[in-house]
Amino acid sequence: MTRGEMEIKYLGHSSFLIKTKTAKIVTDPFDSEMTGMKFPKTEADIITVSHHHHDHDHVDAVSMAATGASPLIIDMPGEFEKMGVRIFGFKSFHDDKEGSERGENILYKIEAEGISVLHCGDLGFVPEDSFLDVIGDVDILMIPTGGFYTIDPAQASELVKKIEPAVVIPMHFNHGKLDQKNFGQLSPVEEFTKKFGIEKPVLLPKLVYKREEVEEEMKIVVLEI
Repeated sequence: MTRGEMEIKYLGHSSFLIKTKTAKIVTDPFDSEMTGMKFPKTEADIITVSHHHHDHDHVDAVSMAATGASPLIIDMPGEFEKMGVRIFGFKSFHDDKEGSERGENILYKIEAEGISVLHCGDLGFVPEDSFLDVIGDVDILMIPTGGFYTIDPAQASELVKKIEPAVVIPMHFNHGKLDQKNFGQLSPVEEFTKKFGIEKPVLLPKLVYKREEVEEEMKIVVLEI
């Protein structure tokens, strides 16, 4: 992997493996028993946890990095740095009632290789412009689209238009591998992609994002699980 490049694989639900030249970051690792999906064998130098529900905070599922050092676990707002990666945590809510129903949620902006990724966690409302101004520019947006527990496809598309990233990666939507007892209320990803004129998204095995190859037009990228 060269400088100015980032590789992203989807582990399922809201969990991604983000590889930079220097580090491996895992977002929101999930409990296989709760989700019905097997969490793949994955190493990480850094783990981000948007909130403490078992489908987002199962850090024990992640192996320590090849260096043998325990991963840095980030589960709170603030500013963090490790191995050339800077992470900013922004406090938000898991619902549209200031957390009274489902508690708090943290959005993480991950900066490395001159590229910025915003992982929205289980965001439950569309934030005001003033909040988004504080977060700043975003190249890659990881956004929940399934509704019920989070923002729904319409709210997600509204947020995408506010943020204007180069790439949008939907997450936290319904599909066949999820336990339908717990997650059957979620909308499928097509409900979101339709808002952008994509009836049947083509699934990619991974996203390799290069800073110098950014296209003018925003892309919706649905990753294979």
